[in-house]
Amino acid sequence: MIEWKEKQLTLPDKGIQITYLYTPMCGTCQVAKKMLTVVDEMIPSSDIYSVNLNYYPEDAKRLGIESVPCLIITENGEMKEKVYAFQSVTHLFDLIKQYAC
Repeated sequence: MIEWKEKQLTLPDKGIQITYLYTPMCGTCQVAKKMLTVVDEMIPSSDIYSVNLNYYPEDAKRLGIESVPCLIITENGEMKEKVYAFQSVTHLFDLIKQYAC
């Protein structure tokens, strides 16, 4: 996973972006991150960005993020998926594979 280091959380106008939103003190976020790390290794063509929402509260509001962990998938600047329930590695793999290939 690639840690987001930009000053603002932006969604690209072109292509697919997979973004994992978390807070460091969230235990569920830590489990979700481990699951996504496995998926990231299984789909090397995908770039999954991780974003610590403590640094982006206004962006979280703007995107309508209700809780963490959250996975958002955007295509050409449009939000396609917003996932809060990280059910299993298989579920995440199937979801991301739809967009990464």
